[in-house]
Amino acid sequence: MAARLAHITGSEHTALLGLGVYRPQRIVTNDEVAGPIDSSDEWIRTRSGIHTRRFATGSETVVTMSTEAARGALRSARIEAEQIDCVVLATSTWPLLTPAAAPQVATALGMGHPPAFDLSAGCAGFCHGLAVASDLIKGGTARHVLVIGVELLSATVNPADRATAFLFGDGAGAVVVGPASEPGIGPTVWGSDGTQHHAIRQDKNWVEFFAEFDERGAEAVRPWLAMEGTAVFRWAAHSLKQVCLDAIGAAGLRPGDLEAMIPHQANGRIIEIMARELDLSPSCALAGDIEEAGNTSAASIPLAMEALLRKGDAKPGADALLVAFGAGLSWAAQVVKLPNWQ
Repeated sequence: MAARLAHITGSEHTALLGLGVYRPQRIVTNDEVAGPIDSSDEWIRTRSGIHTRRFATGSETVVTMSTEAARGALRSARIEAEQIDCVVLATSTWPLLTPAAAPQVATALGMGHPPAFDLSAGCAGFCHGLAVASDLIKGGTARHVLVIGVELLSATVNPADRATAFLFGDGAGAVVVGPASEPGIGPTVWGSDGTQHHAIRQDKNWVEFFAEFDERGAEAVRPWLAMEGTAVFRWAAHSLKQVCLDAIGAAGLRPGDLEAMIPHQANGRIIEIMARELDLSPSCALAGDIEEAGNTSAASIPLAMEALLRKGDAKPGADALLVAFGAGLSWAAQVVKLPNWQ
């Protein structure tokens, strides 16, 4: 531990140094998920903006997807695995209460023995992870931090639930956060409201499930992800404007200064409403990865960031607003300069 800390001093500024993602191989169309919920491709597109999503299969796990995304982030940042001082992994779908997934990812990457931990803040997890990483570096606890957002939501969603079955997908995204000579990650505006815990939730806890299993055996119904879609839509579409404005202002900018906006890819209509209420510049790129990836929760912002850069809609160094919200209810937003991604 002493050797790991010996070279570290705090940095006034931090930035995203590199970005990597992993998208599962299997592409799932709306037609495939529509049957069990008595729906259609048109209904799903109109309601959510989603055309396809990806589901992990076989060897594609939280750990393997995280590891591949992290390799891409390290490569684009030109940072060796041994230079990472901490791993922060945001997820809600690691199937074990303990141990955490992050140490296994660190080992898979050949990092040795850095501190590594999981972070649970629902769909806002990645932005929470950026806040933690930036502060670790500013405080001198770490010099380079790997932040991962990863989800395997296909394993947690009831395919017969009309409120959730069409929304969610799998994937992973990662960034390397490090010291910078000028601000690359603005102050984080974040919060939570536990009175809204029921809006996005696991519909029963595991203790309740095991008690049910003792009584009913194989007829016991496992916990599934549940969501009160209308309530979440109304809250997100109209309550996050001030969070966004506060984050933009904290970065010393105005909405018209933004070159890109990358909101959590929860719903296409929510994204459009948020962008419209902020009165962004016509030239501001708006991430829309939800069309191809669905809602990937903690992975959605890095995945959407990569899609924006890959398609040329935004360039490294551009000022981008990140904003996410999810189970808790939890939310977070910050302005960043977009990283290298190749």
